[in-house]
Order: sequence, then structure tokens, then C-alpha cells
Amino acid sequence: MVRLAEAEQYERVFRCFDEDGDGKLSPSELRRHVGLTGGELLLKEAEVTVESLDSDGDGLLCLEDFVGFMEGGGEEEKMGDLREAFGMYVTDGCGFITPKSLKRMLSRLGESKAEDDCKAMIRHFDLDGDGVISFDEFKVMMM
Repeated sequence: MVRLAEAEQYERVFRCFDEDGDGKLSPSELRRHVGLTGGELLLKEAEVTVESLDSDGDGLLCLEDFVGFMEGGGEEEKMGDLREAFGMYVTDGCGFITPKSLKRMLSRLGESKAEDDCKAMIRHFDLDGDGVISFDEFKVMMM
């Protein structure tokens, strides 16, 4: 059972992933955002994932389906995956995701963003307002 605070966090991440704001995630939206967070998900894998979790058969994930996706896997495995993903964004040795390191990683993933855009993205998940994303904030964002 998902606790209320976790449910709010899932909803926040879901809204971020839901690019067109239709309240559903397509396989391509899922694939793109898993890629942006340091994971790797082929389109075929995203399609299979959506198909296996899609509760109403419309070929898309609703929030409840997305929570099922996020809850999958063991806790230890999730933490390891999160640390690996976080490490991919921490490229300047400071132990945080900075606007500059986010811009660099997004560029490697084929997403060209201005540094101001990266600052805005970070602000969205920067819980303590220090202008960077710590591992704990990254964990909240991804969990």
C-alpha cells in the first residue's frame, strides 16, 4: 500500500512525465523520461511495460498504473539503480546535480536545453532551495 506522501510524490513525477497533460503516459513518454533520468528503456520495452501494467486496455498508463510501475522491483535493486542514475548526472564532482551537469547529461541524451531551462527543471524538485539536486531530492523525484 502506498503512503499518502509517496502517492503525492508519484503524482508529481507522473505529471512531469505526462508531456501532453492528458493524464496518461504513452510508451514514448515513459521511454523518454526514463532515459532523461539516466535509465535505459527501449521503445519496445516501454510498449511491453505499458501493455503489462495498463489496467483499462487503452494502451496508456494512468496514475495508478504508473504507481505500479514505480513500485516494481526490490528496494535494494531500486536504490542501486537510483545511485547509478544519479551518478550519471553528477559530472562535476560536487556530489549534486547542478544546472551545468544536468545540461551536459541532457545533451548526451539528445535533449538540448539552455542552462536557464535546467535551472527551472532543478527548481521544480529542489526541496531545500539550494539550487542543486541532492541524492535525497533525486530519490524523492524518482520514487
